[in-house]
Amino acid sequence: MAQTTVEIDNGPSGPDSLRILMVAPTSFFGHYGGHIRILEEARSLQERGHEVTIVTYYKGQDVPGLSIERTAPLPWRPEYEVGSSRHKLAFDAYLAHKVLQVGRRVRPHVVHGHMHEGALLGALLARLQRAPLIFDFQGSLTGEMLDHRFIKPHSLGHRLWHRLERFICHLPQKIFTSSLQARDLLQNGFGVPPQRIVPLPDCADLDHFSAQKVTEQQKARLRQRFGIPPDRPVVAYLGLLADYQGTPHLLRAATRLKERDVDVHFLIMGYPNEDRYAAQAHNLGLSDRVTFTGKVDYVKDAPQFLALGDVAVSPKMSSSEGSGKVLNYMAMGQPVVAFDSKVHREYLGEDGVYVPSGDIEGLAQAIEALLQDRQRRCTLGEALRQRAATRFSWEAAAMQIESVYARVLRDAATELR
Repeated sequence: MAQTTVEIDNGPSGPDSLRILMVAPTSFFGHYGGHIRILEEARSLQERGHEVTIVTYYKGQDVPGLSIERTAPLPWRPEYEVGSSRHKLAFDAYLAHKVLQVGRRVRPHVVHGHMHEGALLGALLARLQRAPLIFDFQGSLTGEMLDHRFIKPHSLGHRLWHRLERFICHLPQKIFTSSLQARDLLQNGFGVPPQRIVPLPDCADLDHFSAQKVTEQQKARLRQRFGIPPDRPVVAYLGLLADYQGTPHLLRAATRLKERDVDVHFLIMGYPNEDRYAAQAHNLGLSDRVTFTGKVDYVKDAPQFLALGDVAVSPKMSSSEGSGKVLNYMAMGQPVVAFDSKVHREYLGEDGVYVPSGDIEGLAQAIEALLQDRQRRCTLGEALRQRAATRFSWEAAAMQIESVYARVLRDAATELR
């Protein structure tokens, strides 16, 4: 693939260097979901010579090599975790102030807003700096609120939030979507012109997520640490734990397999709510078949932990979000059982094992069938890693982002003439 160059005369590191300010309305870095997309986009753009500054909330883990600017803590609740409450408005007010403060100093060529608040706050800075605004759309705001049951379908709140989301979606010059389904949603649900939308699927770091780098000794130590018998097959899940992520369905599928005396262990990695789901597993009689690890460090531990899996699963119920965990499974060369959705099919193609969404018995049967067929597991895993390498690399994604930046900057320069 030919390298894309960007002609910017006042870049600090040469003619091809851009100053990019990313607005991340979350406690970055948090080792899950959209945080990984922000991390990998920033790293990949830096590797191509651009200067990336991430403005985010005051909590979160710093990442070596990334320039991260944080808000001040809330003076009345300095220990408060970001969540869906009235305090979120205060977090965003502090973030708006920080974005403007950092923006005056950095003078970005491009403002790149992640999620809806990031696009909304970024729009103000972009207007003041006369810089183009890019929106990284990682799922519908209204759809997520419905998934979490913060609003009810067809309610006044639903209509108001939908109108706000529509307003935000029309602010940027370009919108990156993590799936083709999201592209269709923006066009059909929010009336965004198709020429403004650029599908940019989540990608996989094939060097970081490589089963070949994990030794048998490492696996044996981890099995002992997690209480997994040496020869017992493992079903692996790594991601957020929540009802809309299908965590209860996974536990009930484990119950079906135990009832059929299938020898299998479920390694469920992630947070939050791990204590609640561990209690559910105990009540279902699964304490000897399920291990909850809690939060897993994406940088240090995720590949080693995932390497224990013989089968990986993604029982996600949401129809409005991406499913980046699947890319990491693919990079590890693992066969994947997933609830059937457009996003999962976009990632896995013909090499995924699909189950109707919400079908617990189907989930159990698909897992059991793969556990009984080692050759099929190997064939699917190899095909999925190859698919990740050819279609979902962060290097190629960074080049696509770079070309979009160049396009909007050229358009902006033309308008000023």
